[in-house]
Amino acid sequence: MTSSTNPLHALRDAGVAVWLDDLSRQRIASGGLSDLVARGVVGVTTNPTIFASALAQGDAYDAQLRALAVAGAAVEEAVMRITTDDVRDACDVLRPVHDATGGVDGRVSIEVDPRLARDTAATLASAETLWSEIERPNLFVKIPATVEGLPAITAALAQGISVNVTLIFSLQRYRAVLDAFVDGLEQARAAGLDLAPIASVASFFVSRVDAAIDPLLDALGTDEAAALRGTAAIANARLAWGVYQDVVTSERWQALAAAGARPQRPLWASTGVKDPAYPDTRYVDELVVAGTVNTMPEKTLEAVEDHGDVRGDTVTGTQEASATLLDRIEALGISVDDVTEQLEVEGLQKFEASWAELLTTVEAGLARAAGPAEAGR
Repeated sequence: MTSSTNPLHALRDAGVAVWLDDLSRQRIASGGLSDLVARGVVGVTTNPTIFASALAQGDAYDAQLRALAVAGAAVEEAVMRITTDDVRDACDVLRPVHDATGGVDGRVSIEVDPRLARDTAATLASAETLWSEIERPNLFVKIPATVEGLPAITAALAQGISVNVTLIFSLQRYRAVLDAFVDGLEQARAAGLDLAPIASVASFFVSRVDAAIDPLLDALGTDEAAALRGTAAIANARLAWGVYQDVVTSERWQALAAAGARPQRPLWASTGVKDPAYPDTRYVDELVVAGTVNTMPEKTLEAVEDHGDVRGDTVTGTQEASATLLDRIEALGISVDDVTEQLEVEGLQKFEASWAELLTTVEAGLARAAGPAEAGR
């Protein structure tokens, strides 16, 4: 495949930053992450589910688990050491991209403890700890876009901490996220901070919306409902782009931009297709617009590279039609607001469950590593 026909390069040329939604120590140590960067990946996102999966596979963490066991590390301390080491190393792999893009890309994200998502002060403290522990300029600290998370997002940005706002499902919440972002930069400017290094993305989740609404449409059993299957997620995301445009064209934002601020790019998350009836690249192909990020699980990334249909901007000018689609769904008695609210609750529950799995996996690893040493005493 030549560079001119590689869909990943076509996305880059269309202004879409391609990020990988996965990380593991094996991927870093083997050179796999570097290879993906060479193929066009310019960022990495992680979450508790990804770390739990990485720890459960292979032996890449065994040496560190032994060292932590010998040192008598508690489980939560061990999780902190393991995850921050992986993300720090990934930041170093992506650092040349960060430097080459003037700090726009080359970013690696790590999430605060998801159990803190309803506690503003604890979320902020967790973000501060991760920022200081990893100590890399190309780090993003992920903070969930809960009502309680919004003030923590503002406070973190005000301190100069770059933030990836995650678990955004609704347009209403996205507006609040953008407001929290602008508030944070205004506070940073008032404190005399240089705004240029303070970066942010807003992770707007896509495929989970269809996964939740499609069964509700199916249950209605009408032709109208059937015709609307698979339309909600892309329409919702395209409307989010319209919300973003309203903010970046505002006088309030222009004043910050004049002071050196960078916009909070929309990041399309949850872009793996969950319904096999849909094309496996649909949540990439249908959300192409300059100034966005698309973070993909490796399976989706490989599908896009192999047969992605990148045909230029598929978002600009679609807002009116997208609003009509969601209105038609609402007219059938399906509340999109109720669905997106429930998706936030479920998203947090999934991350909390993955965090518990991660703690259990590390605890078992520490016990195994300590076993021989204890037996030899």
